[in-house]
Amino acid sequence: MNVVTLASGSKGNCTLFQSEHAKILVDAGINLTEIEQKLIFLGVDPKNINAILVTHEHTDHIKSVAYFSNKYNTKVFANPRIWNKMEQKIGALKPELKISITSSTFYINELKIDTFPLSHDSVACNGYSFTENAIKLSIATDLGTFNDSVVNSLRGSKLIILEANHDENLLLNNPSYPVFLKKRILSNKGHLSNTLSAELIAKLVGEDLNQIVLAHLSEENNSPTLAYTFIKQYLQKNYGIIEGEHVFIDVSSQYEIGNIFEY
Repeated sequence: MNVVTLASGSKGNCTLFQSEHAKILVDAGINLTEIEQKLIFLGVDPKNINAILVTHEHTDHIKSVAYFSNKYNTKVFANPRIWNKMEQKIGALKPELKISITSSTFYINELKIDTFPLSHDSVACNGYSFTENAIKLSIATDLGTFNDSVVNSLRGSKLIILEANHDENLLLNNPSYPVFLKKRILSNKGHLSNTLSAELIAKLVGEDLNQIVLAHLSEENNSPTLAYTFIKQYLQKNYGIIEGEHVFIDVSSQYEIGNIFEY
């Protein structure tokens, strides 16, 4: 099984998970042509994508869901609570391609998928874990905080794509962000800060977790270097966790295809 981010950030999100039996996109929040070009570059024919799994109904995650689905007859899986809101934004999907997720565990071909709720200011927001041949890979972005349920859902993952949206000081001192927006981002229904991302990582480092991919970085209130350096130093100072020894940390890109991680 392997995973690669096609885009990650406030301007659009799309991630490819591939197993022996399925090819899955999590979100399709960038331009359709860009998705197609990046998939082809990776050697994946867009028509061979088995499903799009939607995390939530914000535009940076659903921009091209209807375009892709209707063009390639790709099934779209989403929390049933978000369908109306999502289709108001992106247009209707073919009814036979709309799959409501009504169970915390389901399968696409032989790929096991577990879904778990995240705290975000959307109608509903899901994280996903993919398991095949005892290998588990997970994604959790767009969450303002985490609880034991999120931690337990992520346990046992070899790799986690995890939000590290902002540096709190940069956000608080950013003159271009109004107060209401700062409050929204910092709230329990907002986005995970570098500090909270590090705290969550610390709870998960152990015998299974090998790789963290920091995701959904704010271009104005964070940077790849800042997120990586802060979290690396925070983990070592507060928990004795050494990056490169106890866990590896990578950072996704808003514009470029990320590193491919294979297990």
